[in-house]
Amino acid sequence: MLKTWGLALALGGVVTAGALNEGVCDKLKSLQTPEIVLTAAESIPAGLAPATQARGGAAATPAGRGAPAPLMLPAHCRVAATLKPSSDSEIKMELWMPAENWNGKFQMMGNGGWAGAIQGLSQMQAALREGYATSATDTGHEGGNGMFALGHPEKITDFAWRAVHETAVKSKMFIKAYYGKEPKYSYWNGCSTGGRQALIEVTKFPDDFDGVLAGAPANPHIYLHAAGVERSIELMKHPDGALSQAKVETLHNAVLAQCDALDGVKDGLIGDPHRCKFDPESLLCKGADNDKCLTAAQVATVKTVYSDVKTSKGEIVWTGFEPGGELQYASLRAIPTAPGGGWDSIRILGHQDPNYDWRSFNLDSDLALADKSGIDTHITDLTPFKKHGGKLLLYHGWADQAIPPGNTINFYHSVIEKMGSKQDDWMRLFMIPGMMHCSGGSGTDQFNRVAVLERWREQNQAPDQILASHVSNGQIDMTRPLCPYPQVAVYKGVGSTNDAANFSCKAP
Repeated sequence: MLKTWGLALALGGVVTAGALNEGVCDKLKSLQTPEIVLTAAESIPAGLAPATQARGGAAATPAGRGAPAPLMLPAHCRVAATLKPSSDSEIKMELWMPAENWNGKFQMMGNGGWAGAIQGLSQMQAALREGYATSATDTGHEGGNGMFALGHPEKITDFAWRAVHETAVKSKMFIKAYYGKEPKYSYWNGCSTGGRQALIEVTKFPDDFDGVLAGAPANPHIYLHAAGVERSIELMKHPDGALSQAKVETLHNAVLAQCDALDGVKDGLIGDPHRCKFDPESLLCKGADNDKCLTAAQVATVKTVYSDVKTSKGEIVWTGFEPGGELQYASLRAIPTAPGGGWDSIRILGHQDPNYDWRSFNLDSDLALADKSGIDTHITDLTPFKKHGGKLLLYHGWADQAIPPGNTINFYHSVIEKMGSKQDDWMRLFMIPGMMHCSGGSGTDQFNRVAVLERWREQNQAPDQILASHVSNGQIDMTRPLCPYPQVAVYKGVGSTNDAANFSCKAP
C-alpha cells in the first residue's frame, strides 16, 4: 500500500504559480509500485494541443459529441500509468496537472459505449485550460466491444467500477504529491457510460466526488442492452416494416401537429413527451400505400420503437423512445437482421459464449444471468453521498436516439421513493427537449454543466433553472431555460420564442 504522507516534501517542493517545476513532475516517477506502473511523468510546455484521438483507438469523445478544433494548452505535468489492482488488471489512466494557476480542483471524465480507450481528451483539454487537474481511464481494456470480458472476470470488475475508482484515488494521490495538497473539490463529468459510472460512484464510493454530472446514464447497462436485443427481435418480426425518409417525416410531422403546442408554443419541440398520446394507428393507410401513410407493418414498427420493453411479469426493463425524436431514430428506417451492440452483454457477460445463438434469447432468463456480472448498480438509497455533501445533477435529452430517457426519470423517482420527497437540495434532474444523445439535436443542448454544478456545490446556488442555447453554424440562434424535473419551460405568450427571457419554468 503506497503511503502518501510527506510526499511533497520527499519530492523536493511543490509547483508554484508562474513556474513550470519540471523537477517535481519528473520525480513523480518515484511513486511507482508493482500496482502503479508509470509510463510517463513529463512536463509539457504550453502549446497547441495534439489531435484528440483517444488513447487506445476508440472514439475520443462520448457518443453525440464532435471533436473541437485543437486548443492552446497551458504548461502541465502529464502522468500516464497502468494500474494493476488485480493479477489480471491493466487499467490505463492519464492525469494532467496545470504547472501554474491550478484552481485547486480535480475533474475526472467519463467514458462512452464499451470504453476501451482513454476517451474525453477534448474535455480534458478544456478542463486543463480552465485550471483543473483532470484525468480519465480506459476502464481496463482495449477495444470498443465486450469481448474483453470473455474469461476475464477481473476485467469485468474493472469495467464495472474498479477502474474509475482506482483512477480517482490515484489521481488524487499524484495531485497531492505534485501540489503538496489535496484538491479542495473533486468533480465527475460523464455522459452515457459516463452517466452509469457516475451512478456507481455515488452509490459505491460516495466520498470520491463532491459534485457529479450524470448525463443520459446507461444504467443499468445490462437492462439497456437486454431491452435493445428484445426490441431488435420484435422489429425483425416485421421485415417489411421499415419507413422511408419521407414516411419518417410524415410521422414526425403528425406527432408535432398533435403535441407540439402542449407547452404553449409551436416551435418544433415537445416540452414533455410524456403528455403526448400519439397513436401511430392514425396514420394507417386507408387505400394504396404512399408517403403520407403507414402500412400495417410500419405501424407495428413505430409501436415497437415507442413501447417500453417489459419482462413476462410486466416489469419495465427499459422505456421506449419518446415521441418527437423520430428524425433521429434509426430503428424506424432500418429493420435489424440480428441484435446490435448490446448482444455482447448477453453472449459474453452473461453466457461467456461468443457463439451463443440470439435465437435462443429469453428476456427474463438472459437478463437475470447477465445481471450477475455486477456491471450495474441497482441502489437508490443515496444517503451516504448526500451526507458527504455531494450534489448530483442528472440530465437527459428527450430526443435521445441511443438511450431512451424514461429510465433516467424512473431512477429519479426511485430515489425519491426511497429517500423521501424533498431531495432537491442535493439532487436535480433536467430533461432537455429536442436534445439527442448527450448533445446535438434541435433543442438547447449547450450549457456549462460543470459551472452549474460548481455553483451549487461551492456556493449553494441551486439550479432553479439553467440558461441553455442552441448553436447553428457557430452562432447562437435560440436560448431557453432548462427546468428541474418535473417542471417544463412554458411560453409567456409574448416576445420571441427564441429568447429564454420569454419562458418560465412551471409544474405541468
